[in-house]
Amino acid sequence: MRMRWFGKGLAFAAVAFAVLAALSFVVMELWNALVPALFGGPIVQFWQAAGLLILSRILFGGLRGGVRRGWRHHGWRERWERMTPEERERFRAEFRGGYCGRARTPEPPAAKEP
Repeated sequence: MRMRWFGKGLAFAAVAFAVLAALSFVVMELWNALVPALFGGPIVQFWQAAGLLILSRILFGGLRGGVRRGWRHHGWRERWERMTPEERERFRAEFRGGYCGRARTPEPPAAKEP
């Protein structure tokens, strides 16, 4: 049993390394194609591109893995399932009315001049 988990872990590490290598290659190629021509910046090597990729993940993506959902999405499925059909229809009508439940006000008709 332990060897099977070790094998799966080793396979996962190999796939993760391959994905990191492929993304680093793409970052390197895009950087070298765009930055020197547009801004006169330096050309980066493979490991520099890997470092940029990891640094951007740390700065902009955080250190946590997996799917991250904001606080606004938390619990909506459970709330929706607890609603009665009438409540769901009222919610749909309010949502169609405008952003965040604010009703859109129709434009008044243009006044006809005689």
